[in-house]
Amino acid sequence: MAPSHAHRSFLFLQGPHGPFFRRLAEMMERAGAAIWRVGFNRGDQAFWPDRATYIPFNDAADAWPDRIAVLLDEKSITDLVLYGDTRPIHAEAIEAARARGITVHVFEEGYLRPYWVTYERGGANGHSRLMETSVAQMRRALKDLDLDLPDAPAKWGDMRQHVFYGAVYHGFVLLANKAYATFRPHRALSVRQEFRLYLRRLALMPFLWMDRVQATYRIKTGGFPYHLALLQLAHDASFRDHGPFEDMAEFLEVLIAGFADGAPAHHHLVFKAHPLEDGRTPIRADIRRIATRHGVSDRIHYVRGGKLARLLNDARSAVTVNSTAAQQALWRGLPLKAFGQAVYLKPEFVSDQSLPAFFQEPTRPDSRAYRDYRHYLLETSQISGSYYSARGRRQLLRQVVDMMLSSEDPYDALDAGRPAPRQHLSLVK
Repeated sequence: MAPSHAHRSFLFLQGPHGPFFRRLAEMMERAGAAIWRVGFNRGDQAFWPDRATYIPFNDAADAWPDRIAVLLDEKSITDLVLYGDTRPIHAEAIEAARARGITVHVFEEGYLRPYWVTYERGGANGHSRLMETSVAQMRRALKDLDLDLPDAPAKWGDMRQHVFYGAVYHGFVLLANKAYATFRPHRALSVRQEFRLYLRRLALMPFLWMDRVQATYRIKTGGFPYHLALLQLAHDASFRDHGPFEDMAEFLEVLIAGFADGAPAHHHLVFKAHPLEDGRTPIRADIRRIATRHGVSDRIHYVRGGKLARLLNDARSAVTVNSTAAQQALWRGLPLKAFGQAVYLKPEFVSDQSLPAFFQEPTRPDSRAYRDYRHYLLETSQISGSYYSARGRRQLLRQVVDMMLSSEDPYDALDAGRPAPRQHLSLVK
């Protein structure tokens, strides 16, 4: 007889834009668990059509800690499910859940993007168990396993769907949010400003594509050695909460100054923008200003999004704060310099050189150690699929539901010799 999960009660908070959380909840219901969802705005409500299980929170933000405590007790919650663990409403809910011994399920974008997503318990990124796990410990957990590792895919297959669901979500919040008058987004911009940026990005896509093609062509045909700076969104939780810089301009200043001081005079520095960069931060203008002041403006390039592989394949090294894209550099054996907290920040992979010394003669990572690290992630926290496309959601749900219903954390399961069945690369074939 199949195990019953009638004793389980899952409370969902904010998830990725789109229908993924609702599809996940439907699978949990079929397994016998009780389901609840707290919504904080009209966008949350729009993607959760079941009014019987939907709980609107439309009070002021300072009422949330008391409200979540009551909900956890009133609904006999056993499991808390959320996307990203640093936004204030989630951090406060996690604190209340831990005090009650409630399991916290955290989703994030994949550490091994683009065809994987991250599922962990307790925390992600700088709060992940991976931060305290050494490569030697990973190797011990893997000693009895054998797996042909897939290559790092070169593109993110659902960018259009990601942008579309983001625009729909912010459109609902902007135009139909009367019932949630006290709602304030966790980012600095208002919902109206966010929505305008989405519309502006959609309108400018042809221009952005042309600019990206031209910039990439100049780099590919320039014949110069170059180092690649992997930029992140300035408002992203990894950059904001797990990095050492106050803002993007400070990081750009440190990076360009180090390049000017240490890189050979014939080397160039290429800045690769995040695929979802929307112009809210004047990155390109800041790069030009700082590069001019350091006398290297003729050796600096800026590329708006696009496929990372095209630039990584010919790069000498990569530099980032803590972008997950750095793992594609490590997979290629490229030297890597990182500044923030990241799950891949292991001494075997990331250079401890000063920035000028790194640009002058970067040390290479231990590629064997990185393959073992990547193998460990694929056996634990990295699930093939995506949140935004229908095909990606189907792929993800085939595996992650059983992992969430399991009594074991994926890391503990592997340590005990009971790894979850894996479905590698079926999405990319």
